[in-house]
Amino acid sequence: MPVRIQTEDFDLSVELKKLRAGDARIGAVAAFVGTVRDRNDGSEVAAMTLEHYPGMTEKSLEEIIEKAKARWDIYDVLIIHRVGPLQIEDQIVLTAVTSAHRGEAFAACEYVMDYLKTLAPFWKKEETPEGARWVDARLSDDEALKKWQ
Repeated sequence: MPVRIQTEDFDLSVELKKLRAGDARIGAVAAFVGTVRDRNDGSEVAAMTLEHYPGMTEKSLEEIIEKAKARWDIYDVLIIHRVGPLQIEDQIVLTAVTSAHRGEAFAACEYVMDYLKTLAPFWKKEETPEGARWVDARLSDDEALKKWQ
């Protein structure tokens, strides 16, 4: 399955090995792993909770993958996104792309992440010393998305 939304952690090496298995055409694998950091917007972050819209989220991510495949000469894409409560340093998301060459893999991986950060239906709530807060979309994410349009 190219898209998985799950509460449990993932093993990067296992996932990349499965993605590459049996495909001798692959000359490049580009991967991005996003993690929970301890600061955001100038405040300490103790933990976070990610929520999503089941069904709609998977469909949105599958559409992003199809757009990437139409744009670059890539073979496969994997997106694993965690939801639920997460702690500092926990893995949140894995995006991995296979292709014959690194240029296509890197570009498609960045594209998928830029679209995921701005258009996929996820909501993030951070626990801070000031209390819980929902995180608004970042202008920098919107700006990153513009380069692909």
